[in-house]
Amino acid sequence: MKYLSTRGHADRKQFCDILLEGLAPDGGLYLPETYPKITAAALTKLRKAYHEQGYAELAFQILSLYIDDIPAADLKAICAKTYTAEVFGTGEIVPLRHLEDGLWLEALSNGPTLAFKDMAMQLLGNLFEYELGRRGEQLNILGATSGDTGSAAEYAMRGKEGVRVFMTSPHGRMSAFQQAQMFSLQDENIHNIAIEGVFDDCQDIVKAVSNDHAFKAKYKIGTVNSINWARLLAQVVYYFAGYIQATETNNQKVSFTVPSGNFGNICAGHVARMMGLPIAKLVVATNENDVLDEFFRTGVYRVRGSADTHETSSPSMDISKASNFERFIFDLLGRNGQRTKALFSAALQTYGRFDLSADPLFADAAKKYGFESGKSTHADRLATIKDTFERHGVTIDTHTADGVKVAREHHSDAKVPMIVLETALPIKFAETIIEALGHAPERPAKFAGIEDLPKRVHVMPADVEQVKAYIERHCAPAAQG
Repeated sequence: MKYLSTRGHADRKQFCDILLEGLAPDGGLYLPETYPKITAAALTKLRKAYHEQGYAELAFQILSLYIDDIPAADLKAICAKTYTAEVFGTGEIVPLRHLEDGLWLEALSNGPTLAFKDMAMQLLGNLFEYELGRRGEQLNILGATSGDTGSAAEYAMRGKEGVRVFMTSPHGRMSAFQQAQMFSLQDENIHNIAIEGVFDDCQDIVKAVSNDHAFKAKYKIGTVNSINWARLLAQVVYYFAGYIQATETNNQKVSFTVPSGNFGNICAGHVARMMGLPIAKLVVATNENDVLDEFFRTGVYRVRGSADTHETSSPSMDISKASNFERFIFDLLGRNGQRTKALFSAALQTYGRFDLSADPLFADAAKKYGFESGKSTHADRLATIKDTFERHGVTIDTHTADGVKVAREHHSDAKVPMIVLETALPIKFAETIIEALGHAPERPAKFAGIEDLPKRVHVMPADVEQVKAYIERHCAPAAQG
């Protein structure tokens, strides 16, 4: 299995090379040359593996389709080490919960930081440690978070041999709980950098550093954001797990509604569907920052500046520049790397937008790829949280509420289950839960008083050079050889 860049670079690389690299040399994102196809017989085998051997075995079998430069026994051991009841609080790992007629919640927030990012990040941490150990190398991870990626990455990497984490986040724009999860960590290999700006500023800094090839090579810079293919690949697994739990035969279809700001979570669903998983609809649920909803409705992709990026009660989706979106557009355009490059490195840089509304490929997109979309506001969020609690006795977080609200609008076929991907436990957004329900959500005992712990964080302007200088001060250059 070889991987190519969405922007047409000539290189073809193996999995372990792109695991440590992040962005391609031309600034593109990596995708496999082809998506492995899942036949009916293969899906039956995966169904059996999940029911008889559990999530770790399902993960191993799916990852094996994409990873051929790690011995099978080693990859199997990494999956078994990652997906345990001890780490994820339940042997089911991602249990499906029935909410109402035809509507289900897939619980993805049982990991160490109570967010779906743990599903991929725990695997990524173990893959990094394995591959760095095999090569005798070090890695300095530079990331950007709007709330959950940061803590998931830091909890996965803390204490890992050969790994340092430099995590940028928008200063003052995450919930108090999210900030406390990250900033209370005192591990020497964890560095929190609060950027005076919005998430998109943080993401731009990560991409700028990744595109400085000399700096990237000198300080061995890698990424954990969903621009890293390994992370997105790990997320593909829980689409299969959700499908298997919701169906009895391979003749049945399901739909997924996914709260998404950066297009990483739902891009994994796109990959699963391209592999042949019987998915009817992939519904993108956004908040007030509705750049993705606007595209799927109109064909216009229009990024917003910092001043026009709303600060909302589902802050992990306060994103107006979806970095993973390029992967879908590459597929939409028939895997035309040059055209993809023209849109993302020229049109967006020059005009802040591109328009595919008149393109026949866009006109066929919903039918061919299953995408639909919708948006949710603060008022919708409060109403959905209140209604879900009063009718079902279930408390959902603000992002999952966006998903449930949009899912109800798009669930049109009673025979096709609609699965909403839960994104986090409600305690991470307690202020809004209190506003909706009049009481605080349940808090796991291990996080009691976390907001009062000492903080370890460095605040700086949205300046690439200052971030690079900080990295230089806190790590040694990679060995030359």
